Amino acid sequence: MKRLSLIILAVMASLPSIIAQDQHPPVKAEENPNSPEITFDKLVHDYGTVAFSGDGVSVFKFTNTGKEPLILQQPQSSCGCTVPTWPKEPILPGESSEIKVTYNTKRAGPINKTVTIRSNAKNGMIVLRITGKVEADTAQKLPEKTAGEGTPINR
Repeated sequence: MKRLSLIILAVMASLPSIIAQDQHPPVKAEENPNSPEITFDKLVHDYGTVAFSGDGVSVFKFTNTGKEPLILQQPQSSCGCTVPTWPKEPILPGESSEIKVTYNTKRAGPINKTVTIRSNAKNGMIVLRITGKVEADTAQKLPEKTAGEGTPINR
């Protein structure tokens, strides 16, 4: 009897998920053929090797290849060391503009950061990437210790 009631309870608990699977997915709204479209010249900027505290600015040029004004939302960077600057005014059809991304090059090591661009464009969200490497700060390197005269020897 206990086993039968557990089976009935399990079937009743799974019934809503079985019913939900039977429903048809919602019909996607028809896309506006006149909506703006954003087209970038490049999606990745490779700094290569950058000097410590060097120029960390990269520029991503884009064009509105759609038929309505393009409006960008505030881009989101993957960390606080990457700061995007973008046009706040609408970009008319056929016009071009740019997004500047400034990376803080006072951090030595590899660069692999992203900036997510959201807009009213039909191609939706676009991810820009910056890559490269920042060299170590030569002013802060410690001198290497060499054995020689004047070096104390522990006995």
